[in-house]
Amino acid sequence: MKLYRKMMLVCAAALTICLAGGAAQAKTWKMTVAAGHPPIFVFISAIHDFFIPYVNEHLAPLGHKIEWKEAYGGTVTKIGSELEAIQSGVVEMVAMGTVFEAAKMPLHNVTYHTPFGSGDINVVLEVFTELQSTIPEVAAEWTRHNMVNLGGNALDTYHIFAKFPIHSVEDVNGRKIAAPGPSANWLKGTGGVPVNSNLPEYYNGVQLGVFDASLVFGTGAMGIKLFEVAPHVAMVNFGAQYAGGISINKKFFDAFSPEVQKVFVDAGKFYTQKYGEVQSAKTSGALAAMEKAGAKLIPFSDEQRAAWAKKMPNVPMEWAATMEAKGLPGKKVVKGYLDGLRKRGIKVVRDWDKE
Repeated sequence: MKLYRKMMLVCAAALTICLAGGAAQAKTWKMTVAAGHPPIFVFISAIHDFFIPYVNEHLAPLGHKIEWKEAYGGTVTKIGSELEAIQSGVVEMVAMGTVFEAAKMPLHNVTYHTPFGSGDINVVLEVFTELQSTIPEVAAEWTRHNMVNLGGNALDTYHIFAKFPIHSVEDVNGRKIAAPGPSANWLKGTGGVPVNSNLPEYYNGVQLGVFDASLVFGTGAMGIKLFEVAPHVAMVNFGAQYAGGISINKKFFDAFSPEVQKVFVDAGKFYTQKYGEVQSAKTSGALAAMEKAGAKLIPFSDEQRAAWAKKMPNVPMEWAATMEAKGLPGKKVVKGYLDGLRKRGIKVVRDWDKE
């Protein structure tokens, strides 16, 4: 009897030690996730709606917890300053646009230099995720700035919203078209005149005659009601564009245990998936709503898109050559992107990498 009691006391003591050890392992981290853009954009709202709940749900069984501070809309960091904020450790996570970091993350802008890809956001995200895992230099654009990429986002395909009908590439000859950044390359060889501008300026720019049309993604055009002044929508489908992603401070991430790191990595995959689903549905709804409000949608066939691409110089390989001159694998990235599309059944209207 005494032996039995002694054994029970030993077991109880061991259990107490185990429980105490488990409690000691439980951690609570304070994390600020910031963005210059407001949560009206899906790539921001998806952090609150999908990423954070996923992390909370999967950390709870491990005994861990995150105390989140969400700082969107420029409250902590402005648009285009997110990289510096996370690099310096001012915040632990950001949603940032690689499109605003062409100098520091040039390889992440390959889609903007390779038009007429896929109009499917999910395909573009899938291909780009593959590029990050197969081409070390692409992933390194995050890690060398003290970031670990967790998930990606993309803008829906670009069309042309114009004051006049566009039925073929010939119709843009001599016309002034708002085309910000690298999208200006999409007008090379067409006779169209690119005018550098940005989304908030498009409505007034068309209305005042600064330009005759705008190259813009559908949900963006819907958001500013561009169809009111540019009702002719040439659905050229220049392709969905990889635009950025969510990342975590690498030093902060490296301090996590492997099981906690896995939760964050898996949450990033879930974020990417749900973002693609929600943004795709929003895209379809935006086009339908604009048409109902009076916009005139002008479809472009694959042949019309190919004719447009044929008029252009080989913009992707010109960009690739520029990257190669900087010691970056531009050709490999262009080929990897196009091969990724082809592998998924996308008909590329021009084999830029094979010319």
